[in-house]
Amino acid sequence: MFILHYPPPIHGAAMMGNQIKNSKIVNNTFQTKYINLGISIDVDEIGKNSFTKIFRYLQMIINVYNHLYSFRPNLCYLTPTAHGIGLYKDIPIILLIKLFNIKLVYHFHNKGVKNNENKFIDDLIYRWMFNNANVILLSKYLYSDIKKYVSEQKIYYCINGIPDLNSNPNIEINKSNDNIKILFLSNLIESKGINILLKSCQKLKQKKLNFNCTFVGDIGDFTEEKFNRFANQLNILDVVHYAGKKYNQSKVLEFKNADIFVHPTLEDCVPLVILEAMQYSLPIISTFEGGVPDLIIDGKTGYIVPKNNVDDLVEKIEKLIKSSKLREKLGRASRKKYESEYTLSHFEQNMTEILTKIR
Repeated sequence: MFILHYPPPIHGAAMMGNQIKNSKIVNNTFQTKYINLGISIDVDEIGKNSFTKIFRYLQMIINVYNHLYSFRPNLCYLTPTAHGIGLYKDIPIILLIKLFNIKLVYHFHNKGVKNNENKFIDDLIYRWMFNNANVILLSKYLYSDIKKYVSEQKIYYCINGIPDLNSNPNIEINKSNDNIKILFLSNLIESKGINILLKSCQKLKQKKLNFNCTFVGDIGDFTEEKFNRFANQLNILDVVHYAGKKYNQSKVLEFKNADIFVHPTLEDCVPLVILEAMQYSLPIISTFEGGVPDLIIDGKTGYIVPKNNVDDLVEKIEKLIKSSKLREKLGRASRKKYESEYTLSHFEQNMTEILTKIR
């Protein structure tokens, strides 16, 4: 039985939950049931409380109990939140699974256990929830987050994989070296490094480099008004713009139009948007955060810079702006790495093998 997130809203864990839910390999290998763990229906609802969300949550708990009672699964797969209110919200679900004495595997799409392990209550919760459970992580770089509670023998690694969105040969873009297009694509959340990229754009403009930076994504804690106000303060409204949400072919065009993809994240595990950028043969700049070092080979498929470091980010963007050959070289290597490691079939096969071993 899978208790996981799937859209809406659209975020990494929900997208991967949807891939599992629709996977022919998974569903043909196991007899499956699915329960949506999410109680928010858009990005703006995440982290906020309301009577509607409480009602959805209670419905979900009842649904979990009914499925455990009637379906009696051999294994329960759960995508928990690592800390905070989300963790406490997951406790009744974990309790029900343990009361039914069903084998449990956690698949973490977030982190934060290590930052809270010294809190007395959280420490007790972690010791209880991880007891006799297996854990799937997205990257070896994330094991340190739960090392205190889970031995390596109980850990499995399953890197994300996504379908190839760059499969329409009819959409071709004639790119120009006169004005390099930088793309940021993610929900507008401050922890994605929006401030850092905007400040970097200011410095790039001061260097008189020819570029334009497009920000694409749903509104989060960084509103369109806040974006425009900050860009105006930096005097960069002529070189940056917020293009709103983009889906399907509109999103494809943004990737195809781009020359450089930048994701200066401050808090992430394995950003799916980096995998998407790899599909479109884009050189990628991101940060030393979560499992990002698994995705980007520094200097070969893109660059990894320290978090919150505007000067390093500017240096790497400038290098790519000035050299079309370097952009093409890194972009080709980026696409090759996606094809060899991060396709949807790689993910589905790996997940199926892991669940078979645990079951």
